[in-house]
Amino acid sequence: MKYISTRGSAPALEFEDVLLAGLARDGGLYVPEIWPTLSRETIASLAGRPFPEVAVEVITPFTGGAFTQEELLGMARDAYATFGHPAVTPLVQIGTNLWILELFHGPTLAFKDVAMQLLARLMDHVLKRRGQRATIVGATSGDTGGAAIEAFRGSAAVDVVILYPSGRVSDVQRRMMTTPREPNVHAVAIEGTFDDCQALVKGMFNDHAFRDRMHLAGVNSINWARIVAQLTYYFAAAVALGAPHRPVSFAVPTGNFGDIFAGYVARRMGLPIERLVIGSNVNDILPRTVATGVYEKRGVTPTTSPSMDIEVSSNFERYLFEAQGRDSALIRAQMAALAQSGRFEVKGGPELLTRDFAAASATEAEVADAIRRVWEVSGYTIEPHTACGLIAAERCLPPGPVPQIVLATAHPAKFPDAMEAILGERPGLPPRLSSLMTDEERTSLLPNDLAAVESFVEERARAGAERLA
Repeated sequence: MKYISTRGSAPALEFEDVLLAGLARDGGLYVPEIWPTLSRETIASLAGRPFPEVAVEVITPFTGGAFTQEELLGMARDAYATFGHPAVTPLVQIGTNLWILELFHGPTLAFKDVAMQLLARLMDHVLKRRGQRATIVGATSGDTGGAAIEAFRGSAAVDVVILYPSGRVSDVQRRMMTTPREPNVHAVAIEGTFDDCQALVKGMFNDHAFRDRMHLAGVNSINWARIVAQLTYYFAAAVALGAPHRPVSFAVPTGNFGDIFAGYVARRMGLPIERLVIGSNVNDILPRTVATGVYEKRGVTPTTSPSMDIEVSSNFERYLFEAQGRDSALIRAQMAALAQSGRFEVKGGPELLTRDFAAASATEAEVADAIRRVWEVSGYTIEPHTACGLIAAERCLPPGPVPQIVLATAHPAKFPDAMEAILGERPGLPPRLSSLMTDEERTSLLPNDLAAVESFVEERARAGAERLA
């Protein structure tokens, strides 16, 4: 299994190297040279099996023999043992044909844990086998940072530096990054937006001398292994509701496009997904693009669903590469136009996009109303990101026999202020996180400046020691 860059100028890599590389050296994102598929019989065989076994079945075709089945299953079992529910990603029915896929039972109460816990083990395994260290740099709009720091804290092979937009994440999200005390993890507040943080990370990867010196690796969803690990819950949920013998539909709250791109990949692999629905908040660049065929930045508005306060959706590049005929020259031109003028046109326009996705956005008032409505009707609590997914499902999915699955990407306790304002009650953290809000924080504040961030990383990373002790 080889991987190629969406921008066409970087060398093709094997899975292990893609796992450690993150962003391609030409600024592109890696995708498989050939898409693997699973037979109907294989998909049907997943029903009723433990989540780690489903994960191994789905992930193995992408690894190209980098791990034995026994190694991969051992890492998967270890990763998902950190979750607080035996099903790992359970389904909860809240309507006649409406299901919530709970992705928040991991250590940091967000869907990012599903991929990050496994990614950390894969990376550690490869680095130890090679006798190398790596420096992980990542940007977060709230959840990725906490998940990465939790997954890698204490690692002998990896140092982690996570950039987050100062004042634009919830207190719980921030504290999940700033309270771990292990010396190999660092949370850095940036004076800017998430898109600024993401641009800084890409700037570090594109500074090849710095990248090589620090042995940079990425854990944002620019890392292909993150997407692969997110396939797991699409397959687990679909087979639980009858796939491959009947189709299902998914509504996905998404800002950086990685979560719903995993659904697109699952469908390409043979999972019978009838509709994939993008759910957005008022930062609606993705629904606007689906409706008009024009991707255009208009600025970011802070909301009660901060993980989706994004307008540069990195993984959209992967989809464009596939949908526009794997035309690397076109991708380079579109990304250059986005950098220069803040917009570009999708070849094929809305007709191309609506072939694969439906999309809807929600105002803050609509989000609050949906949360209250679900609570009153079913007694179930959803948080603002999940509410955006639910609203999108209600607007875009027709009634009928096809099960409708809304991805619940975070636990309500991650957004206590917003939830208290909407429902009048502050959701409690699980007992294992009881000290989170009183633990001492450790963070740094830096300007939106690449040189300052690179200097910070260089002072703290151990990657200069070429071999592990």
